[in-house]
Amino acid sequence: MTTAATSTGQPGTNTHTADYDVEKVRRDFPILRQTINDCPLVYLDNAATTQKPQAVIDALRHYYETDNANIHRGVHELSVRATEAYEKSRVKAQRFISAGRREEIIFTRGTTEAINLIAQAYARPILKGGDEILITTMEHHSNIVPWQLLCEQTGAVLRVAPINDRGELLLNEYEKLIGPRTKLVAVVHVSNALGTVNPIEEMIAMAHRRGAVVVIDGAQAAPHLPVDVRALDCDFYAFSSHKLYGPTGIGVLYGKQELLENMSPYQGGGDMIKSVTFEKTIYNDLPFRFEAGTPNIAGTIGFGAALDYVSRLGFEKIDAYEAELLNYATAALSKIPEVRLIGTAARKVSVLSFVVDGVHAHDVGTILDQLGIAVRTGHHCAQPVMEHFGLSATARASIGLYNTKEEIDALVAGVRKVVEVFG
Repeated sequence: MTTAATSTGQPGTNTHTADYDVEKVRRDFPILRQTINDCPLVYLDNAATTQKPQAVIDALRHYYETDNANIHRGVHELSVRATEAYEKSRVKAQRFISAGRREEIIFTRGTTEAINLIAQAYARPILKGGDEILITTMEHHSNIVPWQLLCEQTGAVLRVAPINDRGELLLNEYEKLIGPRTKLVAVVHVSNALGTVNPIEEMIAMAHRRGAVVVIDGAQAAPHLPVDVRALDCDFYAFSSHKLYGPTGIGVLYGKQELLENMSPYQGGGDMIKSVTFEKTIYNDLPFRFEAGTPNIAGTIGFGAALDYVSRLGFEKIDAYEAELLNYATAALSKIPEVRLIGTAARKVSVLSFVVDGVHAHDVGTILDQLGIAVRTGHHCAQPVMEHFGLSATARASIGLYNTKEEIDALVAGVRKVVEVFG
């Protein structure tokens, strides 16, 4: 099951966080010590990618300095050590999301590749013309475009569940859209553009009652919320390392074993086979049949270190601390008359999207950068969300486990500077 912060607009109203030592946490992240434009770096672009603790950097360096070798194929010592470290990360990922078996953990390049893998290896062979795929208005492009491509290939139809002006899914409308032709439901756990936490337990149950298979895009949820895929009963769950304080280029696809065993790989090459002749190829066992070629070995080992790091801090503390920051920031930005928050769901985490009256989001980001403050500006790979709100872009400040109230104060002062410059 998952929990989520509730944005109340009141600083510090969620949970006591006195035992969370953010200054100690910050010392683990070397990049945070620098200045940008002669100002201390305030990094508030965590929904795009997170910074890396020293433990992750050390794990990458250790692999390249002492264990660098290809995996699964060699009998020499370096290969054995590299393989053991790589496979330990698989077990860590299994435990992190409470999957039942290590064979249910497929390493991919990230959430995007994981969703594409499901589309091509699971959905494409079973879909027929007129079958339906259901998504929501708040999806990231990575959970829209693969299904559009699939509809073009199979004749299936893409259906879209609407949201309200708080950025919340209209659950009744979602349920109405699940019909006899719905074969697959693909929904985001947490919106990258709004921070909305979807009620995915209910959404999964609704889909299963109609016989649909459910894919969850967990890229934004995994860094902030505890995830238990067995309690959720989702069929597939995808998330990325780089949004979880780990390296880029590595992610996880969880799939129920019975589904994965009936899927054929959509990429062919080394290590995903048992034997190859010119007449026939016999595919490897799970999880290796979906991991063609030499993987991102160092990144996977670094990902394991990131999972260890976050697990040591504990999600109860992380969630409470980030909720306090989110509420503090929401209250402070709401006091600026020229600022409008985009996405005010009752259940949300980590993200503050906003617009400043009369100022383009890119200009907001440029002035904040001059003050050493890193936020994301644009459509956030969620153009249908922007269209719903009648916008082309927002500024997005996204909170991580190392951010502070002082950094929120700097953000608010920076936004006031934007108002002053363009007022």
